[in-house]
Amino acid sequence: MTNATPLRRTLTALAATTLLAGGLLLGQAVTAPTAQAAGKVGTCHVEDMRKQSRDLRDKAAKLKRLGATAEARRVNAQADALDRRIRNCIDGDNEASKPFPR
Repeated sequence: MTNATPLRRTLTALAATTLLAGGLLLGQAVTAPTAQAAGKVGTCHVEDMRKQSRDLRDKAAKLKRLGATAEARRVNAQADALDRRIRNCIDGDNEASKPFPR
């Protein structure tokens, strides 16, 4: 066979460019949601959460005094879950990478 014709070279280059551009777009589409999820930062209002936990514990104590022990256990469980979230927020803040010093 002789050298490829200019049309064949053009089509080959066009096909290679299309595949390369498609691969780049596909790669960006796959990583885009991950980057958005990583950038999404949930803020923890620790003082507000502590107040909610205290209020729940007060409510549980009141329910227990009134004789509603099952409801008191449920409310105490909610307060415990809130306390775990507070600890996780504090631990996350302590373990987060710090920005470069100025």
